[in-house]
Amino acid sequence: MSEAASGRQRGWNGEMPPARAYKARAGTTRAAQSAEQDRAAGGRYRRAVLLDGGRFARASITLRLYRKTRRLRAYVRWSDSGETRERYAGDVDAATRSANLALAWSKARAAGLVADEPLPPSSTASSTAVRAVMAANKSRDTKPELALRSLLHRKGLRYRVDTRPLPDLRRKADVVFPKAKVAVFVDGCYWHGCPEHHRPAKRHSEFWQEKIQGNRDRDAATNLALSESGWIVVRVWEHDPPEEAASRVAEIVRERSGGPLSNT
Repeated sequence: MSEAASGRQRGWNGEMPPARAYKARAGTTRAAQSAEQDRAAGGRYRRAVLLDGGRFARASITLRLYRKTRRLRAYVRWSDSGETRERYAGDVDAATRSANLALAWSKARAAGLVADEPLPPSSTASSTAVRAVMAANKSRDTKPELALRSLLHRKGLRYRVDTRPLPDLRRKADVVFPKAKVAVFVDGCYWHGCPEHHRPAKRHSEFWQEKIQGNRDRDAATNLALSESGWIVVRVWEHDPPEEAASRVAEIVRERSGGPLSNT
């Protein structure tokens, strides 16, 4: 028995593939469809079809049902100079569309139909994956910050967000308690050189070592300036459990304020 035939019987017991195995939900926006492709491929940067002259096109996977044979076929599609092109990636037989897209991207990559986006000559990233992380980096309202702030709010604490503890100090803290004089910074593991999770870049290593060390020096200078002005600095790594970090901050604020949490 062929792989496709065995897959059909394994996935759908010889019946017609269900709509959920290949159809997108009705009303799905283009943005949602693109995000779906990104998840299945393992990242937007992994959806590249390499073209002539060092160019690349961002591809997508199309799933087609062949009713006579009860087969689902996956195709890689992309646009080149305004013309739509496609290549057969393989048959898929999973029960859901998301699983079939992931399987199709895997087959397309194994067949050499898609690759990671090439890095531009000016890029200092060590890989397209690192470049994607750098591009997605947010200066505020990161997930660790939002989680910490939510827990602090539940504890009755009131605070300011993304503001300068000292007007003359060109540094913003992520969470600030002006009356208690407590400044909280949520530091990213990569950008601030976390001793547990930071991994030095292999490409342009000297540049990135200087960049990370510069951030560390800036953090130390910020700590010193605030301390000399009577502030307590609390630094939280993005990998720290939010509940533990929130409890630590709440305890410090309580001690500094000498009153109910809501009055901080």
